[in-house]
Parts: sequence; structure tokens; C-alpha cells
Amino acid sequence: MPRVSDRQRIAQDIRDKIASGEYSPGDKLPSLRELIAHHEVSAEPVRSALLILQAEGLIEGHQGKGTYVTPRKASP
Repeated sequence: MPRVSDRQRIAQDIRDKIASGEYSPGDKLPSLRELIAHHEVSAEPVRSALLILQAEGLIEGHQGKGTYVTPRKASP
């Protein structure tokens, strides 16, 4: 079984927390420093995971303000 990379593991953890409602739309995610400590990794895999989630449209970063869960789009 292939090993899951740290960035994939972190991205999936945040996805799961968004899906479960632990992180709701508009919520601010923990800081980079907090995510590094929680996942016991360096900054690079956390940054990579956040970029993956931004590309998926799940989160958005605001310079100097933090990273937030994006509002869910209404289903037609």
C-alpha cells in the first residue's frame, strides 16, 4: 500500500473537518504555526496542503488575515 504524503494527509484531515461541520463556512482555520504543531511536520507540507484545498475551492486565504473556509454554493 503506497504511503500517503504529509500534504495529502493534512489536506484530507482539513477536508474531513469541513465535511463534518467542525470547520463551518466562514470559519478561520488554525494558523500555520498551529497546523504545523498539530500535524508534527514542517511548514512546507502544510502550505502545500492549503494550496491543494484552495485549488479545490474549499478554503481561501486573505493576506495578513488568515485562511477561511469558503461559503458553500447552493445546489440548484
